[in-house]
Amino acid sequence: MARSDVARTALLDTAERLFAEQGIAQVSDRRVAEVAGNTNHSAVRYYFGGRDGLLRALVERHVRAVEACGARHGETVDSVIGDIRGLVLPSMEVLAALPRPSWRARFIGLALQDPALRDLVRDALAGLPVTVALRRSLKARLAHLDPGVVAGRSSMIAFIVTTATAEIEARAERDGTEPRWIEAGDFLSDAIAGMLSAPVTKPGSRSPLAEAH
Repeated sequence: MARSDVARTALLDTAERLFAEQGIAQVSDRRVAEVAGNTNHSAVRYYFGGRDGLLRALVERHVRAVEACGARHGETVDSVIGDIRGLVLPSMEVLAALPRPSWRARFIGLALQDPALRDLVRDALAGLPVTVALRRSLKARLAHLDPGVVAGRSSMIAFIVTTATAEIEARAERDGTEPRWIEAGDFLSDAIAGMLSAPVTKPGSRSPLAEAH
């Protein structure tokens, strides 16, 4: 790996950890450079063009990894649970492949809560070809339900997955245990499939979640 690539990766890894531990707004670019061992305190600007470029690079790194794993899941899907597994398991495989301890799940969780990053993360993941195809498949399989209800329930998927994975990752670091990411993915897939397929007790009721997104 070229020297510049090593320095860039060190900045990304350090930023991901510091953001996850201390909060995105609480960590300066200079602090990222210092902890990464870079003597150039303007290293973030040099390698990423500034703060926005660093954050975008962190999101894109995760999205590329999810895309690579997702390509293996969307080919032979024949059920709602199959579609959901295709959406959930790629992220679990990415997390499972990271060195221990990891901070990726907590960073992505914080990014989805950050007004400046929320749309970037959501749009990047939702725009992946396999994600588009699986969501289209889910919509067709759930056509017997009110479209507004399906949209509202679907909007909860990212929240459920990111909240659960951030907690699993934090607990694993705190307790010194190995996170069982694939098992977590199976559990979450079952839970989400059940939520999406559940009957509507009050037909015609509007979904506040769908309206909010």
